[in-house]
Order: sequence, then C-alpha cells, then structure tokens
Amino acid sequence: MSRRRILTVDTDLAELKLVSQPVEAVDDQLRALMDDMLETMYAAPGIGLAAIQVGVRKRVIVMDLARGEDASPAPRYFVNPEILWASEDTAPYEEGCLSVPEIYDEIERPARVRVRYLDYNGARIEEEAEGLYAVCIQHEIDHLNGVLFIDHLSRLKRARAVSKVRKAAREAA
Repeated sequence: MSRRRILTVDTDLAELKLVSQPVEAVDDQLRALMDDMLETMYAAPGIGLAAIQVGVRKRVIVMDLARGEDASPAPRYFVNPEILWASEDTAPYEEGCLSVPEIYDEIERPARVRVRYLDYNGARIEEEAEGLYAVCIQHEIDHLNGVLFIDHLSRLKRARAVSKVRKAAREAA
C-alpha cells in the first residue's frame, strides 16, 4: 500500500470536475487502488475518498465512518456506486472535504438514500443509508460526477472557499 497525493481545488480544480468512468471488473489492480486510497484517507485524516481525488477517473469510493481513538477501523469499499432512491425529506449536515482543506459548511441533502454498488470482492450490494452514512455516500458519489460539496453553496461562498484554500496553500509553501 502507498499513500497518494490528494488533489485540491487550489491547483487541481479542472481534474476534480471530471466525471469518473465505470469500472469493468473488480480485480487485484483495483483492490490495490482501493487499499492505497484507504491508507491515503486515514493519513489525511478523513472519512471518505473518491478515486478522482487521487487522480484516478474510476467510479470507486472508500469510506470509514468509525471515529475516535477507541473506534475500530470499519473500512467500506464502493465500486460503481449509484443512488437508486432518495427520500424527499432532507437533513442539514456540516460537510468538509479533503480536496477543499479546512473549509466546512452546512449542506442540505436527502436524509435517506438507497444505494447499489460492488464491494471489495465484486459482490453486488444494495442497501439503505441514513445519517452520516447517507451524507458521506452522497458527497462521495458527487465527486464521481465532478461535483464538489462547495458546488452546493452560493457562488459567493464557493469563491470565498476556493480563495481561502489558495491563500492557505501559498502561506504553507
């Protein structure tokens, strides 16, 4: 396993806006990518990561919603995930993103969704998600479609967020 560079809006916005391509098969090469993504996500640290965020245009997501020092890792893998149904009721959640470092804002999303995907071994899974899981899976699927969480904000808030990330990157250099 190896850590990969996470693309950020200050330098890689055009690449982050690309739509990811479906995966043909879950094989050892794809599992190696997912392992690298998981290691990268943990090191960042984050709770979800889409392949496009490490420069790979494949419809692949990794996620681990376990939090805190006492929590045991609970990695999840999603290949070709799709939302089959979304509830009409919505819920606000303060979101952040590894590609938009140190920026957080409240986003309103469907409170529950039904998702279908292939897991780490290629098995087809269909399940309902709610709470943080629903927020995270929608956020990550957005990435696969070239949408960042800041795209759900007003034009002014989005511009401010990108400006803050650019300024922080300049100051860190």
